[in-house]
Amino acid sequence: MRISRIVTQRIAFTLLTLVMAATMLGILAIIAYIFLKGLPALSPEFIFSMPTHGMREGGIWPAIVGTVYLTLGTAVIAVPIGLLAAVYLSEYASDSPFTRAIRIAIVNLAGIPSVVYGLFGLALFVLFLGLGSSIAAACLTLSIMTLPVIISTAEEALRSVPQAFRLVSVSMGGTRWQTVWRIVLPQALPGILTGVILGLERAAGETAPILFTGAAYFLPQLPKSIFDGTMALPYHLFVISTQVPGMPVKIQYGTALVLLIFVLAMNLVATLIRSYYRSRRQW
Repeated sequence: MRISRIVTQRIAFTLLTLVMAATMLGILAIIAYIFLKGLPALSPEFIFSMPTHGMREGGIWPAIVGTVYLTLGTAVIAVPIGLLAAVYLSEYASDSPFTRAIRIAIVNLAGIPSVVYGLFGLALFVLFLGLGSSIAAACLTLSIMTLPVIISTAEEALRSVPQAFRLVSVSMGGTRWQTVWRIVLPQALPGILTGVILGLERAAGETAPILFTGAAYFLPQLPKSIFDGTMALPYHLFVISTQVPGMPVKIQYGTALVLLIFVLAMNLVATLIRSYYRSRRQW
C-alpha cells in the first residue's frame, strides 16, 4: 500500500511538472514571437513621435502617455480604497453573515467581464455624472474593475500575518490601529504589492472599459487635463489591428511589444520591491 501511494504521488508530481512546463513554454513562445516580430519597429521615432498618415507611420507616444496616465490614475483611486477595505475586513469586521456576503460579492465582482464594467462606466460616469469621454471617467471605471482583485489579495496577505504579532503589540500597549499600521501592514506588504500589481496590470491591458469611457481613436496632441480623452496602448493596438487597412505588421507587433514591456516592467519593479520587503520580514 505504501509503495502504491509513493508511485501515485510521483505520477501526480510528474504530470503537474509536465503541465507547468507546457504552460511556461507556451507563454515563452508567445513572448518570443512578439519580440521577434515587434523588435524591428522599435526606434526613438516610433516611441516618442506622434502617429501620422492614418497611424500607418510615425510613433505611438500619445498612446504610451495615455496608458501611463490611466494606470497612475487607477492606482491613485483604487489602491487606497482597496487597502482600507481589506484592513477593515481583516482587522475590524466581525465574522457575520453581512461580512461573508461582502466577501462573496467581491469574489463575484472579480469575475465579471470587463465589457460590463465599461458599460457601467459609460452609464454612470460618462452620461449620468457628465464627465464625458475622459481620463477621469476611464480611471474611475478601471478602479472599480480592479478593486475586487486588490481587496481580496490584500485581505489574504493581512490574514497571513501571524496572530502572535498582534498579541505582542497589544500587550505592549499598542492600540489596534497602531498594531495594524506599524506591525501588520509592513509584514503583509509583499502580498499586498502582488495584489496591487495584478490589478494595475489588468487595468493597463484592458480595452473594453476605456473604449466606452475615455479612449480616443486619434488625438493630435497630448491630454491637458483629466477631463480630456486620451489614446491608450490597448485600444490603439485594437484599432490598428482591426480598423486600419494596410497597416504594416511591424507596427502592430511593435505596439504589442511596447505594451508587453510596460507590463513586464511593472512586474519587475513589483518583484524587486516585494523581494526587498520579504527579506526584512520577521517570519
